[in-house]
Amino acid sequence: MAEKLKIKLSIADRVYPLTIDPSQEEGLRKAAKNIEQLAKKFEQNYAVRDKQDVLAMCALQFASKIEQRGIEKMEDTREVVERLTALDQLVNEKLSFK
Repeated sequence: MAEKLKIKLSIADRVYPLTIDPSQEEGLRKAAKNIEQLAKKFEQNYAVRDKQDVLAMCALQFASKIEQRGIEKMEDTREVVERLTALDQLVNEKLSFK
């Protein structure tokens, strides 16, 4: 079992100490950086009252992206299934003529 790594991430002017698997470090640091960048963008472009509002807007932005990807993936899967079903029917029709 790999040893745990202790890191500190800064998000919205707060430091969060975490104990993680070393394999998680890069992803967590990138996520924290993305949150910081989006939070700054919201603060610059909108009249935001406090950090809580900024973080809620960030959470909504990231969650909506995840949900949209899920919807798109389901649509892609549905299209693939429809095409495979049509192909299967075509093959079965050709095979039954022999």
